[in-house]
Amino acid sequence: MARQPLLHDLVVQLRAPSQVWCGSDGEIRPTGVQGIFHGDVRVLSAVELRVGGAEPETIAVGERDDGLRVSQLARNLDGAGADPVTRVERHRSLEPGRFTETVEISTSESEREVEILVRLACDGLAMDQVKAGATGPGLPAEQLDHALGWQLAGGLVTRVLAEGTSPEPAADGIELRWRVRAAVNRPARVGWTLLIDDPRAVVGAPASTEHEWSEPHVESPDPRLAALVHRSLRDLSGLRLTTSAHPHEVFLAAGAPWFLTLFGRDSLWAARMMLPLGTRLAGGTLRTLARMQGERSDLGTAEQPGKILHELRRASQGVDGGAFHLPPVYYGTVDATALWVNLLHDAWRWGMPEDEVAALLDHLEAALEWLATHGDADGDGLLEYIDASGQGLANQGWKDSGDSVQWRDGRLAEGPIALAEVQGYAFEAARGGAALLEHFGRGEPERWRAWAARLADRFRASFWVEGPEGQHPAIALDAAKRPVDSLTSNVGHLLGTGLLDPEEEARLVKALTDPRISSGFGLRTMSSSAAGFWPLSYHGGSVWPHDTAIVVAGMVRAGFRAEALGLAEGLLAAAADFDFRLPELFAGDARCEVARAVPYPAACRPQAWSAASAVVVLTALLGLEADVPGGVLRVTGTGVPPLWAGLRVHGLRVAGEPLDVEVRDGEARVRTSVPLRVEAGWRSGT
Repeated sequence: MARQPLLHDLVVQLRAPSQVWCGSDGEIRPTGVQGIFHGDVRVLSAVELRVGGAEPETIAVGERDDGLRVSQLARNLDGAGADPVTRVERHRSLEPGRFTETVEISTSESEREVEILVRLACDGLAMDQVKAGATGPGLPAEQLDHALGWQLAGGLVTRVLAEGTSPEPAADGIELRWRVRAAVNRPARVGWTLLIDDPRAVVGAPASTEHEWSEPHVESPDPRLAALVHRSLRDLSGLRLTTSAHPHEVFLAAGAPWFLTLFGRDSLWAARMMLPLGTRLAGGTLRTLARMQGERSDLGTAEQPGKILHELRRASQGVDGGAFHLPPVYYGTVDATALWVNLLHDAWRWGMPEDEVAALLDHLEAALEWLATHGDADGDGLLEYIDASGQGLANQGWKDSGDSVQWRDGRLAEGPIALAEVQGYAFEAARGGAALLEHFGRGEPERWRAWAARLADRFRASFWVEGPEGQHPAIALDAAKRPVDSLTSNVGHLLGTGLLDPEEEARLVKALTDPRISSGFGLRTMSSSAAGFWPLSYHGGSVWPHDTAIVVAGMVRAGFRAEALGLAEGLLAAAADFDFRLPELFAGDARCEVARAVPYPAACRPQAWSAASAVVVLTALLGLEADVPGGVLRVTGTGVPPLWAGLRVHGLRVAGEPLDVEVRDGEARVRTSVPLRVEAGWRSGT
């Protein structure tokens, strides 16, 4: 039976839209997801090295800023002594559309002649086929413009170039062969390059290598914080993408390997989390999605006027092992439209230039209209979804697996589904949209404030349930408008949106700090009190870093800093267990019961919103919030626990200018050239 490949023990190199996956020993073998990919196509399925006729033995694999280093031994060439005599050093560098490997042979002997053989294979499989566990035969190479290579589906072309030898076609791909001489202090080096050209690509590398965000310097008594921020920003640099039509508008791909493209929800959340480092990424994300905002109603693609898309691909993608296929441009998401509005509003508050904001107001009004019309198809005042085509995603919130909306007894809810967190996003969008319209003298701001008030009343009357953890909102309403009573992390996204009153927020925070849902490493996606709970369930018990980070930010906004910092410390503990690269998700085992955080073996990494969660943790510790239009900068981090006392961050950004913040001796110290009134202090909800 074909199964989705596991990823937890593989090594990844990433420069979107290219990525390389190899084994923990550095080898690229024809198995699982190993290989070199560009866009949604595997362009090399194997890279096999033979030195003196045998595969070298790996002793070390390490990532560096300039690429991947693999240290190996060719002991088949050595004598009987204990000391290794022949060493192999491989260096791999990756740029968008270009992969290069150099092989260096060194020896402790006076001179040695060595044969080096590299075999390359290509199966040309699409990413959805690889994800489904499919394997394919190697494709024959052909002569292409003075180089050997492959022509693959969709016009994609790869070429292999080599130094000091001529690539030769083989039965299963391409062979590169060298005979070299190495001696003491005189290593021998050979190399080869893979060039990839995709003239029909829908996404590509940015025109500039300059990042759209600042890279702050973090000084903290807890070294985990600086390590997480540094690693996360480095990972995010590899996820930078543009559409092929607009190479200067940068957004973040959702994640590797499966989602290395534009995803409305993921790209919006990641850009929102990154706002304390500047608004340029938010601007590129907003404009990219605005250009593809829905204009008509189409059942097959789920497009509707004003709607923000879910994902963009070069070709249709198989889902659930190919049970059905999503179209290349797909709008099947219930939350991206509200999240687009929220990003625009928050970017404006962080100082996005007003002319950039004004240029997006037509799209803002179209998005708000979608919330009130197509988003609320039955007119009950709440947003709901259902896949009317029968060929799209059954669940269209961020938990989009088929079993993600469950009753406490394990039954699946029947649609149309009204998710709890989506109501919070929509409430926040309506009020934020009203503030923008009022500021720019457009539209009907009071209409949207009234709409938000009606939504809040409807939510308050419909969603609250009682469970083992206390009172809390249900994850959703089902088709009969009954509250689906399981406690899940989704409802934590309501905190700080304004939808709940202070007493309701206090009840919710109490429920979310119950150990049945708070694992010690973060929030479980479902409480262990539910019948469907399983620590290794994708959406029914695992921990997603971005999910917990959103709740951390909401708790800070609602005034529950102590509880927020407790969750933030759990994420830092998990990050240390994953070498500070927070994966897409990990197992929901209780921290007190395991030696370290347990991987979810098929989790993507790096993942944009997981990496961007590092900025949320940093911002939560500072208690940082900007309101540039209102002339205010809030820093409420003066009550941080001793673990983080003395936190200093240099190189944040507000309104395009540098921002430095220091929390020491119960005081917050701020330095910026932007004329803002600083409000400092600490209030707690407990």
